[in-house]
Amino acid sequence: MKTPVLTDEQTLTEVIECLLEHVSITMQGECTEETLFTVLTRAASTSESIEHTCNTLEDAPTGGDIRHHLNTCDDMPTMEQEINAALQSRLPGGLLKRAQRLAIDLNLQPYYGEPSPEDEVYISRSKAHAGTCSFYAYATSYVICKGKRVTLAVTPVRRDDTMVGIISRLIARCTTLGLRIKRVYLDRGFFSVPVIRWLLEQEIPFEMPVIIRGKSGGTRQLLNGGKSYKTRYTMTSQTYGSVTFDVWVVCVYLNGRHGKHGRQYLAYAVHRVPFGLRALYQDYRRRFGIESSYRLKNTCRINTTMTNPVVRFLFFAIAFVLIDVWVFLLWTFVSHPRRGGRLIIRALFPLKRMLEFLRQAIDRKYHTRDTIFL
Repeated sequence: MKTPVLTDEQTLTEVIECLLEHVSITMQGECTEETLFTVLTRAASTSESIEHTCNTLEDAPTGGDIRHHLNTCDDMPTMEQEINAALQSRLPGGLLKRAQRLAIDLNLQPYYGEPSPEDEVYISRSKAHAGTCSFYAYATSYVICKGKRVTLAVTPVRRDDTMVGIISRLIARCTTLGLRIKRVYLDRGFFSVPVIRWLLEQEIPFEMPVIIRGKSGGTRQLLNGGKSYKTRYTMTSQTYGSVTFDVWVVCVYLNGRHGKHGRQYLAYAVHRVPFGLRALYQDYRRRFGIESSYRLKNTCRINTTMTNPVVRFLFFAIAFVLIDVWVFLLWTFVSHPRRGGRLIIRALFPLKRMLEFLRQAIDRKYHTRDTIFL
């Protein structure tokens, strides 16, 4: 008879232990931290609300009880520190032995209604999306490594935060872990004089798309000719002065791709990139792994209308904790060591199956309602 390498009980235990070890919430009465985290995990595994989850589980506390304990969370710096400790506690083997590529990005969560003074500190304004211009913003740093793609750090964005402050906070959390940075990939939202100047001063290798501005001058003047080339460019800001950096312009011929023809220019701000122009376009595409992590996050995100910014951050981060634990379980149990790199059998344990394992184990423990009484 075959012995299983992983069960739904083991999966649930790993997730709950990860949260219990690092995240602390003040509890009162009969409800324990383990029960609270179990309810949150069940809600995340099904992308449902706390209220619906508590109504589904027969032996669980009420939704009001869970929300009462969650609303005691009011210390954002402590919550941020604890969540990052949880994210970094379950890492695939050997991740810290080599320098790694990091992708840094911002994620916006819609906010509706009139914010309170406490909420307003964490609400950012941006282009209209999903019927609002107000958002909770979170920044994440993500390791781009085959078989070890994990989120190492997450931080809430405050209204008075600068882009340099956000990046330095994330990088500091990664380097204090002992991670050596091979290269940083940023999206065009970080393209600014202060960010580029800070990266150059810190001697951090980076790749970042150039925002094309101007009708004929500005960065638009870089898009000319019929071939790729390298140049230097000086960007000036009335507020922050100027900075000079390397720009690589990649000329791509579409040749009917996506129904388009002609030339497409892609300009990148780069520093200490160890390869040529031909490889830059494909190398930067590795950054889109962080977009995949956001799509995975949406499959295990707790639905809520709670406005407490600390609780909202906790719900956002729990999704990334689940994904990191999933990668850790894949690497530890659903894989074979071999010459040339570990063989991970992801088809046996996709994220969807892990979420099903969590739901099954919790439903057995707390029993789902199967009758209705008037």
